[in-house]
Amino acid sequence: MTTPPVGGPGGTANVPDAPATCYRHPDRETWIRCQRCERPICPDCMNSAAVGFQCPHCVKEGHRGTRQARTPYGGQRVGDPRITTFVLMGLNILVWVLIQATGGTTSPLLYKLALIPDFGLRPVPGGGAVLVEGVAQGAWWQVVTSMFTHVDPLHLGFNMLALYFLGPMLENVLGRARFLALYLVSGLVGSAAVMLLSSANGPTLGASGAIFGLMGALAVIALKVRGQVQSILMWIGLNLVFTFTVGGISWQGHIGGLVGGAVLGAAMAYAPREHRAPLQWTATGLVLLVSLGLIASRALTLG
Repeated sequence: MTTPPVGGPGGTANVPDAPATCYRHPDRETWIRCQRCERPICPDCMNSAAVGFQCPHCVKEGHRGTRQARTPYGGQRVGDPRITTFVLMGLNILVWVLIQATGGTTSPLLYKLALIPDFGLRPVPGGGAVLVEGVAQGAWWQVVTSMFTHVDPLHLGFNMLALYFLGPMLENVLGRARFLALYLVSGLVGSAAVMLLSSANGPTLGASGAIFGLMGALAVIALKVRGQVQSILMWIGLNLVFTFTVGGISWQGHIGGLVGGAVLGAAMAYAPREHRAPLQWTATGLVLLVSLGLIASRALTLG
């Protein structure tokens, strides 16, 4: 009595325990199968999962079906909400170090490098050792560089301390892009207020306008979520008292930044969920354009 051959064409026997071949690389044998779809996969196609391995196809489908984590106001959630804050602090500190390394405000080398004269915000020409161009004469960059320029270490220290506490909180609820937009545009609104309301040839320096913008936005967001608004308003009030009672402080930049930050914070916190991102970025763009328009108008008047 004979036993008939099992399986395929030509009578070739199928070995039950023979390994399968990878579904993407047919020339490679494997004993491993995808945990989700059970496709055979070789080591090059294996992706570690919570249990076992998954094939590239299932990993791709899993990423497609998983919603990106979002902050409460629509931004992409980041692993460390301090990164942008540290970068902004680093830029401010770097400019201050360069100023100190070149001799401070009275060094001829400093004026040759043009850090203080050209980085500070001046609506019209002014200066001591040299005549410095203002925004009205084409030094348009001053409305931005002035936000990162400090001379007094106490001024730098207070601003960076406030940024250290405010920045991560706001980046955590807004996301990186919205937080950075809030900081920069608030600072630009502060520059616009300086152009409109301050002495035409007096220099204005510091990140205070942007810092006040963060305070204004935080107050609006706290109001939206019914948080501790009183403590935030008290902090803002104390800073405003300091602004108006201590000499040499640009109240124009502080008030401008505070108003700009409050407007942007309201746009980001109160935008309806179904149209959140377009409304948030449209409002940010409008505030930016209005600020630039006011700066340009004032520069033309002074020029």
